[in-house]
This record gives sequence, structure tokens and C-alpha cells, in this order.
Amino acid sequence: MTLAGRFEGILGYFQEHMPSAQTELVYHDPFQLLVAVILSAQCTDKRVNMTTPALFARFPDAASMAQASPEEILPLIKSISYPNSKAAHLAGMARKLVSDFGGEVPSGTAELMTLPGVGRKTANVMASVVWNEPVIAVDTHVFRVSRRLGLSRGRTPEAVEKDLERHTPAELRPICHHWLILHGRYTCTAKSPKCGDCPLRPWCRTYEKSIL
Repeated sequence: MTLAGRFEGILGYFQEHMPSAQTELVYHDPFQLLVAVILSAQCTDKRVNMTTPALFARFPDAASMAQASPEEILPLIKSISYPNSKAAHLAGMARKLVSDFGGEVPSGTAELMTLPGVGRKTANVMASVVWNEPVIAVDTHVFRVSRRLGLSRGRTPEAVEKDLERHTPAELRPICHHWLILHGRYTCTAKSPKCGDCPLRPWCRTYEKSIL
């Protein structure tokens, strides 16, 4: 199967069967989404959603969080993975938002990546979810699923991102991120993937190899 055919089949399936996929993180504005995405690194969205209500009740915006020390934030996120470093990132991120961006989350990925705790993946999540920019954020799910399906042979998240964006129409890139994450979270799991129940088998390179 050609790479173009693989992309066409997989994207076509998702367009038909999952036309409104979106993040499972709960948020009410760009600042809250940014906080949630920072907390979600190497942590489940379910755990993040259990943690953020109390955090946002105490620090609902950048201005209030900018006044907090990491030690004040830490007890509210202690159930999250790497809470010490994330508490420091949140405090620093909020302070920089206030000092450099008037307390508002910037829309540009380059500006976003100047914030503590914000790397390329987080910046792309913000750009695609909030501003519908034609970028694809590559997290562990997207990286794994893209390589298993045969959408990319890239060995780094950046390489996979380039492959996905090269072959995915710009208007589908924001939602493609969610398609691949959800597929990786519930079907193409890291351990014991549900290949027998996977609707993407007709286009999957890994499944194709397993039956040859």
C-alpha cells in the first residue's frame, strides 16, 4: 500500500466515524487549557481533570497564579506526576504571562515556547485547540500510533510531526491530533493493543506485516 493510500484511508475513516473529536481535558479559557496541558505531561487526562477544579478555584487566572510560589501550588497538584517541577513551571509560566503578555496566553507557538514548562508539543496543542492552527501536536500516543500505522517512520516527535503535516490537509491537522490520541488511548494502546477490534486494520502497516 502506498503512503498516500494509507493516509487517505485512515483520515477518511476518522472523518466519517469521528467528525467531532476534541480534547478530553476540561477547561474554560486558554489559560486553563495551558495549565491542564502542562500538568498532563506523563499523566492521564483523567487525573488532570480530577486535580484542576481545586487548582482553578484557588488560582483562576494568570494574575492570581503569578502571585503564588511553587510551594503554594504544590499541595494542589501533589497527585500529578512530577508535581515539584510542574509547580515551579506553573508559577514561572504565570509570572511570565503577566510580565510579558499582559496576563493573556499568546497565540504564536514561538511565543508560547518562551513560557516555562511549554515545549513544542504543548505549544502545538494550544495553537490547534484554541486557535485552530494547522499544526499537529505529537505526544506519546500520536508518536506510537503514527509509527504503528505506518504514517511515519520518524524516530523523533519532530520527525513524526513533519511527516503527519506533510500528508495531512491543513484543515484536518487540528482534529488529526485528537483522532490519533484517542485511537492510542483506547485502541492502539502501548501494551496489548486491541488489533482484533481495530477499524484501521485495512491500512495499518503493523497489522499488514503480522498477517504476511
